[in-house]
Amino acid sequence: MSSLKKCIAAAGLTVLGGLSLGGCATQDYVDEHIAVVSDRVSALEAKVQQVDSTAQAANATAQSAATAAQSANQRLDQLTSRVDGLEQRLMSKPARN
Repeated sequence: MSSLKKCIAAAGLTVLGGLSLGGCATQDYVDEHIAVVSDRVSALEAKVQQVDSTAQAANATAQSAATAAQSANQRLDQLTSRVDGLEQRLMSKPARN
């Protein structure tokens, strides 16, 4: 009986060893899946680059608009003081009837 148990145990270990080795990935399997992941990563990198370019263009446009707005505000401030001066002159002159 003891040798039968040893024989069954050895057979069981052999079967388990064979099954566990069958679970290993082959080089082709790994290469195939890495290629799929690599393609996805490349596509995402291209999209990120496109979004980055769009964001940089939008930032440049926003900075240009801010500069133009600042210039317009400066001109408005200059005109406001001139208009105030003209109003004061008109108020100080007597009305013509």
